Amino acid sequence: MNRPTMMAAFAFAVCLSGSQVFAQGTTTQPRPQPPAAQPAVANVPVSKVAIIFSEAFQDPKNGIARFTVTLTKLNGEFQKIQDELNQTTQRLKTLQEEITRLQQTPGATPTQIQAKIDALDQQKKEYTRKGEDAKDNYQKRREQLFNPFQEDVGKALDAFAKARSITMVIDGSQVQGILYAADASDITRAFISDYNAKNPATASVTTPK
Repeated sequence: MNRPTMMAAFAFAVCLSGSQVFAQGTTTQPRPQPPAAQPAVANVPVSKVAIIFSEAFQDPKNGIARFTVTLTKLNGEFQKIQDELNQTTQRLKTLQEEITRLQQTPGATPTQIQAKIDALDQQKKEYTRKGEDAKDNYQKRREQLFNPFQEDVGKALDAFAKARSITMVIDGSQVQGILYAADASDITRAFISDYNAKNPATASVTTPK
């Protein structure tokens, strides 16, 4: 190898070596990465769901006894007006039959027939007005009697569920579309028995004034 060639080779080697050293000297070490954050673990509550059928509360034989007592009290207060309305219904029926016979009776004058018709119309109006008043009064009295009772049942059901670690109670009488529920999840009979034991039907029904 002649000298120019040797010098070129040496120069190349020096340049190559120098570039390697420069590269090693200026290379930045990778920054350590922080440990990956662990995914948060959600606290899934342990739930115990029960089903109750509130319509069973109103069963006269196997339901909540105080419901039947309260309903009997309510109907008793309006029995007199109900009897009067029933009697008026019968009178209206009798008067209508009299008009029909009179219309078929030879010699009956239009004045006689019209008098009966007017009497019938007047009694119908009185019957309707009296019936509407009775209906409104019945509804108001029903709310007075049953609203406190329903609130008491709600509190009792809340206490019943908490005592048995039940976290949710679904009313099957109100919620549609329940396809399946195990018999063990139905607390209807158990709750009714518990409520009746703590709230006997012989106890006086509180009536707001």
